[in-house]
Amino acid sequence: MTDIEIAIKNLEGHSICLCKNGEYFTDDSKGISPMMKFIAEKKDLSGYSAADIIVGKAAAILFVKAGIVSVYGEVMSEAAKLFLEEHGISYSYETLTKKIINRSGTDICPMEKTVTNISDTEKGYIALKEKLAELKSK
Repeated sequence: MTDIEIAIKNLEGHSICLCKNGEYFTDDSKGISPMMKFIAEKKDLSGYSAADIIVGKAAAILFVKAGIVSVYGEVMSEAAKLFLEEHGISYSYETLTKKIINRSGTDICPMEKTVTNISDTEKGYIALKEKLAELKSK
């Protein structure tokens, strides 16, 4: 079984599953929180495969920044697909969607809005970090 297949198999019941060399771990935090936490902790994820419930452009930016080599999304946005393609990361998905909607279903996800016009990985990461800090302060 490949790393991405192991990650997909073990995603059930979790938000994200990351796998490298057959070893995997999961996280149950919502949205982009797991990846933001791993990056802040300077966890070395280069070479890992990631299976995630929802992969929007915000998540794709974080996957690129972390050195993820393969991504699966139960739901993936067209913007995420394009960003992963541009960075040479293999991907697959269950459902491809135009946009990622917020949790209340009323608008586009705030993280997606934050990175809509950002194509630079580092600028995207900084913008997401600032947006999360802003949302937490409210």
